[in-house]
Amino acid sequence: MSSEFDDGSAVSARGGEVGVYDASLGEGWRIGGGVNGGLLLAVAGRALSQRLGKAAQEGPAHPDPLAISAYYLSPGVPGAASVRTEVVRRGRAVSTGQASLLQDDGEGRQVERVRVLATYGDLGALGDQVSTTATPPNLPPPEQCVSTDQAPADFLRYASLLDRLDLRLDPATTGWAVGKPSGNGVIRGWLRMADGREPDPLLLLLAVDALPPVAFELGLPGWTPTLELTAHVRARPAAGWLRVNLTSRTMSGGYLEEDAEVWDSEGRLVALSRQLARATPPRR
Repeated sequence: MSSEFDDGSAVSARGGEVGVYDASLGEGWRIGGGVNGGLLLAVAGRALSQRLGKAAQEGPAHPDPLAISAYYLSPGVPGAASVRTEVVRRGRAVSTGQASLLQDDGEGRQVERVRVLATYGDLGALGDQVSTTATPPNLPPPEQCVSTDQAPADFLRYASLLDRLDLRLDPATTGWAVGKPSGNGVIRGWLRMADGREPDPLLLLLAVDALPPVAFELGLPGWTPTLELTAHVRARPAAGWLRVNLTSRTMSGGYLEEDAEVWDSEGRLVALSRQLARATPPRR
């Protein structure tokens, strides 16, 4: 049985056009005025997975994103979309591809939403061991955390994405939800799909951008659009809850960085990301 994530990030090869895939961005993946950036990244990532995940004369199949960088050029909106992919290089260990996600602007013109450059490989061939000096976030059990159905009604109205997720935030990082942001620049919590879909490398591309922006806990509750996001996928995640830790240390000229770590149920660091986002200061 397919999941909401698989349906929401699905792509199908367009007949007669090599490397072009059709997709449909659903209303259920909105955050603010547009479709969640992690979902857009997963759509482009799935298209590249289909393109590079087939063995060719130049090299073996490389189905998994290892490093993927996305530039967000315009907000994605619910509706039809296409992904145009290109194989930049095929190698024995890794392959490089690029992709552009486009939508019609309503007047017959194609508008580019996201442009991606990525390195793909085969995580299954790399083994499951992850060695790191980082430590997983210390979280209360999920049942003691703040679930999405406890979020402010005004916030949920503009975040249909949260209906797709089972998200439990550490109460120590939810002061923003009651108008008392800590200013610490940290949001962390447990994450899994609401329909029980287990995590895989493509779902990790959503996970790095699925929590509320860390800007909220800095006292910046406005729209925080992502300009660029780079994700590294280090291993195939084990089944079960993911732990996600977001931090931000620097803000300058209205722009901040947001770093994400994603840990699987076996305590392995399976994905990391950094994004540059624009932060809107509160009105005085």
